[in-house]
Amino acid sequence: MNTDISLKRINKLAIPALIAGIAEPLLSITDTAIIGNIDLNATESLAAVGIVGAYISMLIWVFGQIRSAISSIISQYVGANKLKDVTNLPAQAISIVVVGSVFILAISYPFAKEIFKFYNASGAVLEYCIRYFKIRIFGFPFSLFVFAIFGVFRGLQNTFYPMVIAIIGALLNIVLDIVLVYGIDGIIPAMHIEGAAYASVIAQVTMAIISLILLLKKTSISLKFGTSFHSEIPRLLGMIGNLFIRTIALNTALYFATSYATDYGAAYIAAYTIGINIWLLGAFMIDGYSSAGNILSGKLLGAKEYETLVALSTKLFKYGIITGSIIALVGFVFYNFIGTIFTKENAVLVQFNNVFWIVLLTQPISAITFIFDGMFKGMGFMKYLRNVLILSTGLVFIPTLLFFDWLDYKLVAIWIAFTLWILARGLPLILKFRSTFLPLLKM
Repeated sequence: MNTDISLKRINKLAIPALIAGIAEPLLSITDTAIIGNIDLNATESLAAVGIVGAYISMLIWVFGQIRSAISSIISQYVGANKLKDVTNLPAQAISIVVVGSVFILAISYPFAKEIFKFYNASGAVLEYCIRYFKIRIFGFPFSLFVFAIFGVFRGLQNTFYPMVIAIIGALLNIVLDIVLVYGIDGIIPAMHIEGAAYASVIAQVTMAIISLILLLKKTSISLKFGTSFHSEIPRLLGMIGNLFIRTIALNTALYFATSYATDYGAAYIAAYTIGINIWLLGAFMIDGYSSAGNILSGKLLGAKEYETLVALSTKLFKYGIITGSIIALVGFVFYNFIGTIFTKENAVLVQFNNVFWIVLLTQPISAITFIFDGMFKGMGFMKYLRNVLILSTGLVFIPTLLFFDWLDYKLVAIWIAFTLWILARGLPLILKFRSTFLPLLKM
């Protein structure tokens, strides 16, 4: 029996995954919007949130690849009707990633000042970076725990529970942001940037607790470690290793962008912070269809349903173009309004509006890239993903940024580099997919 890839089935996976996917960028965007409107040093605080957010996102993306690795293996076992053979793998995988995250927290915390000096932060911006980071970093292990459990649910073809968890976390973060940043007169003092950090940590801890309860109550997956490592642990670690290297390449691009924007001045890094958070929100909205591709492609590969796999890629390509174009269109309609949600500083708004059109034009390109990226993760083709990202960062993003920076394009240089980088990541994936699976249809 062929796997159902109807629009109804895809949307049943994609829509909850889309909602779940925006949780992490929504945490950052909420911090950005709330902090950008405080009365005390709003521009410097907003810059600090952007810089720290870039660093923590880097950590989450590097170590959060456990989600894709777990999802890929479990979905392939589901496709082959052998789920019972992999029920104790998640416990071992989660243990590995949580221990690693605690180690990263321990070595990062004492060197906060040095880390953000590396991002070119100085003066008041550096001070706010340190204050914000030394609170928010404690949410890091909980975020990775949630990512790992989301990977288990995805492998089981379930995106509903991650959606529920993400909604609760996002709403809690918004409420706590407002209460802790601005305070309640006579009850809770205004905590400004520290309040935003505490709000994020509390939301992440809450999501971790709910994730654990749902995993134990609603699935057959055990969190018993077992007497020996599962036979799939080497393959899992291999996937994580390739994704680890890949994500370092990804975050090299983000580091260069953040570092250059910081060096241009507080208004520039504040504008860049708004732009990158909106871009990431768009990317994670597309992640709904990317997740559907991730989940279904792993199952189809495990079941050797190659014709259905190719048909799935065609459908997701169309859905990605449509979704990305809608996001861009909405952005252009509200072009002059969106920036004012995050800041009232005229100098920041000028720089943001100067580049926002590029951020919007990247949305359809990003949609296609992220969808095929998700499918390749679902199929376990991590080595190819690693190589593509290394080459696109080293041969496209960095040279483009350096060239247009030399022309003094500033933030425009950064977003031109991002656009070409996304394009260089997507085209090789499409070509590789077609060259691999189209010949199998003739056999």
